Amino acid sequence: MSPGKKGGARRPVQLLLSLLLVGILAAALVTVPGLLGGVRSVVVALGGASECVVETAEGEVGLNREKAKLATTAVALAARGAVAPDTSDIDPAVLQRLADGPPGDAGPSLSCRGSAADDLQEEQLAASGLTPRAERLRGAMTAVFSEGSLGGFAPGGVSQGHGGDSTHYDGRAIDIFFRPVSEENRREGWVLAHWLVAHAEDLDVQYVIFDDQFWSVHSPRGRWHDYNAPDPGNEILRHLDHVHVDVLRGSPS
Repeated sequence: MSPGKKGGARRPVQLLLSLLLVGILAAALVTVPGLLGGVRSVVVALGGASECVVETAEGEVGLNREKAKLATTAVALAARGAVAPDTSDIDPAVLQRLADGPPGDAGPSLSCRGSAADDLQEEQLAASGLTPRAERLRGAMTAVFSEGSLGGFAPGGVSQGHGGDSTHYDGRAIDIFFRPVSEENRREGWVLAHWLVAHAEDLDVQYVIFDDQFWSVHSPRGRWHDYNAPDPGNEILRHLDHVHVDVLRGSPS
């Protein structure tokens, strides 16, 4: 038998085996609850290309930055009863988790890789007590979330009430309060915290701190980390009652 004929005889067998394997996998996905979510998680983890990741009940879902911005903005506007942008091309599980907030003590639901601009100039306080960069952040944030209860800055600047090297003292930080500490206020705080992380690249965000967790633009993987407050019994120092956000300093001109 010639090599050509031998190879031709094998092809139907190989095709049959391939179809059988696909059938077995499809049956497993249908009959085993949660397996599809597990497969999606593995794909995201192996691909590693997603700029942002949302932890859902079905596993991790990867998003590019534009979709992360769209999803967090839509959830924030919907919570206010405002008109939200179209999110029909985003996994409903992502929107549900962002709206519900992290369950129990599960920690943050959305993470995005940091990307700090390296050509920013250092800025001085404006009349509001914020630098122009922080003022731009404030404007973008309040356009989506309304003015809310803001603090950590004042005309002329602040010089006390924070740690020794606090970014509040040079007008780069804003605190957004969600008081009293409750599950509902915790959920609303996470809606804002996730929005800030999704928009960090556009708004030159450096740190976000909330609910015993912090996110840093300087972290290459963009994951949240435990925040170790100097006084574990103090709700304010643990950032349980407010979201802290600050912007990059920039370099002297």
